[in-house]
Amino acid sequence: MNERPGLSHLDADGRARMVDVGGKPVTARVATATGRYRTRPDVIALVRGDGLPKADVLATARLAGIGGAKRTSELIPLCHPLPLDAVSIDFELDDSSILITATARTTGRTGVEMEALTAVAVAGLTLHDMVKAVDAHGTLTDVRLEAKTGGRSGEWMRDDAPVEAPTPAPAVRPRTAAVIVASTRAAAGTRPDETGPAIAAWLGEHDFAVDAVTVVADAAVGEALDAALATAPAVVLVTGGTGVGPYDRTPEAVSARLDTALPGIAEAVRARGLAATPTAALSRCVAGIARGAVVVALPGSRGGVRDGLAVLEGLLDHLVDQLAGGDHG
Repeated sequence: MNERPGLSHLDADGRARMVDVGGKPVTARVATATGRYRTRPDVIALVRGDGLPKADVLATARLAGIGGAKRTSELIPLCHPLPLDAVSIDFELDDSSILITATARTTGRTGVEMEALTAVAVAGLTLHDMVKAVDAHGTLTDVRLEAKTGGRSGEWMRDDAPVEAPTPAPAVRPRTAAVIVASTRAAAGTRPDETGPAIAAWLGEHDFAVDAVTVVADAAVGEALDAALATAPAVVLVTGGTGVGPYDRTPEAVSARLDTALPGIAEAVRARGLAATPTAALSRCVAGIARGAVVVALPGSRGGVRDGLAVLEGLLDHLVDQLAGGDHG
């Protein structure tokens, strides 16, 4: 049966069908899409300052967009399920809007344009959900594909708004580290920070030069992590905010920025803690790779930090060496 020219999702009788891509070559494919969420300047200021009733606005929207990209084939009937290699979502704030940019990558037989577009749409809808209490008139506009590569059609870029190639991430600085302490009380000066100096001392003993120990409120851990990763350290250790309290959002903030998850490290930290206390099972510590750096979010207690560092004792050097291209032996 012949298909209608130019409409690959319709057969000769005009019936919808999923295109057979079995004969296509497997290639690396990338797609970038954008959208803009328009709101009032005072709302943008609240987003910047994390002052909205629903906190972690951008981190939540980023996670939602990534989740939306993963479920594109469930939402768009004729899309193929794709094994996504990566999804990244960035936000650029101006005086009265938030530009959402999503890039999806896969290695497969069909493109990821719909995944990138879905990521933008879901992230934008989540932004609206987060700010609607203060601005019900917010509007998501201009959701569109900007560029794609891979497959038979090769490279495509929107002519009316060329997309600049992303700035390459700076090379990781060997044997450097940053420490972030997520503690609203320590940031306010109402309690001393004991975990940050302990982590920094441990890193120094293992020949890592620590750029800084940054103490921030729980809601600001995502921004602090972005700032640390921008300096290209080899390791970022975060402590605090990994429990189940209403303000414990470190796992969400860290997970949203990971390119590769390392669940085994988190499992090992919890297992070590369980040997001493049953409440270690409640820890939501996470670990992975972000922009070439090893990122581990440890519990905020001294015992939790001690357990986490004990696990990293036998892993961190090996992991950093692998990321730098060393042998697996």
